[in-house]
Amino acid sequence: MARIAGVNLPANKRVEIALTYIYGIGKSRAKKIVEEVGVDSKRRLNDLTDNELTNIRNIVSKSSVEGELRSSVSINIKRLMDSGCYRGIRHRKGLPVRGQRTSTNARTRKGRGMAIAGKKTT
Repeated sequence: MARIAGVNLPANKRVEIALTYIYGIGKSRAKKIVEEVGVDSKRRLNDLTDNELTNIRNIVSKSSVEGELRSSVSINIKRLMDSGCYRGIRHRKGLPVRGQRTSTNARTRKGRGMAIAGKKTT
């Protein structure tokens, strides 16, 4: 089990997929990292040599991932909430921020706490 950026990556997964377990690295970024290191994308993480793993660690450490990225995102959200702009108010109320409709959908952000008028409970 390899440890990159403070995250234990599954050894039996392909390198591209295993890198996506790190917060801040998606499929496209993982693909770029694998190409930059020069590793075949079909290889498994436990098949990599120590040299290849250190190269991957060096590339990942250059960008902001995990705790550093999480803290910067939360600071940005707090800044929006403190400034009182529209997006900040939506964050504060727990409603969708990016213009989605809320009359019928948005259960993920709104929750299920409110009862629907006229609906029978069985």
